[in-house]
Amino acid sequence: MVSYVSLLLYGVGGIVVAGMAILVAFQEKLVYVPVLPGLTKAYPITPARLRLLYEDVWLRSSDGVRLHAWFIKLFPDCKGPTIIFFQENAGNIAHRLEMVCIMLQRLQCNVFMLSYRGYGASDGYPSQHGITKDAQAALDHLVQRTDIDTSRIVVFGRSLGGAVGTVLTKNNPDKVAGLILENTFTSILDMAGVLLPFLKWVIGGSGSKGFKLLNFVVRSPWNTIDVIGEIRQPILFLSGLQDEMVPPFHMQMLYAKAAARNRQCLFVEFPSGMHMDTWLAGGDHYWRTIQKYLEETVPEKKDDESKKDSELSSKQKVSSEFVAS
Repeated sequence: MVSYVSLLLYGVGGIVVAGMAILVAFQEKLVYVPVLPGLTKAYPITPARLRLLYEDVWLRSSDGVRLHAWFIKLFPDCKGPTIIFFQENAGNIAHRLEMVCIMLQRLQCNVFMLSYRGYGASDGYPSQHGITKDAQAALDHLVQRTDIDTSRIVVFGRSLGGAVGTVLTKNNPDKVAGLILENTFTSILDMAGVLLPFLKWVIGGSGSKGFKLLNFVVRSPWNTIDVIGEIRQPILFLSGLQDEMVPPFHMQMLYAKAAARNRQCLFVEFPSGMHMDTWLAGGDHYWRTIQKYLEETVPEKKDDESKKDSELSSKQKVSSEFVAS
């Protein structure tokens, strides 16, 4: 007769084996969803449909993957802030154009929208290691441009995009002026237990209790909670309290970790905001919050300051040409 202890052990063993099998075989499909059900990988619309001024940008990541992006300008000579927008895990950048259209007008900014590898028109397959390289390629492209104010680059990430943006901001303290996070998770390790509750016993982030047996099989942990405390640039946290995907306490934990070391942190809640629609549910308050943050973080330069920067850039260019000759 099989004892209850034996049955318990068999049960725990079965959970461990099933959890490992699911993670090893399907974890990328759970974390990254480039194609929404019933749709294709292609962009359903482009910025041209919304009569936006934009440029198709093609990049190469450091490991050679060909990437696509849209650089959307408010107007040709706009020297306002430039926002690098990193999207959520599902769909592609075209699905965010309605929000970006409003962003341009409300914030008087430029917006750079990157398609992660495997998303939209970008080649390759998504992974944490690869997407981190993609984000760096996008930033490196922007800082080399002469048609924007490169001192006013701000990273904006929503959900998965917040994890991507946090790593990029931490790695580039001299290139990124600020970071905006919206409905971002503490880590994929913590989210595993949210999406598949039985996994919380064997997978968990740095803040969870006890030894987590299956953490080592997670290929894209995105430990935002372990990175956020290293950022020194101003951070704006936008939290939708009705978020049905990422529990709002994840954002609270990220803020607490960041604010313990960084006094330039602001946490703003939106009572009716859900995971994908906080920008819509938040209404005027949402956009005014971001606008004020940008005014304080990347203030508009006075004419004399812009002139000095232009003259300095010209002198540096002449000097470089003289040395080259």
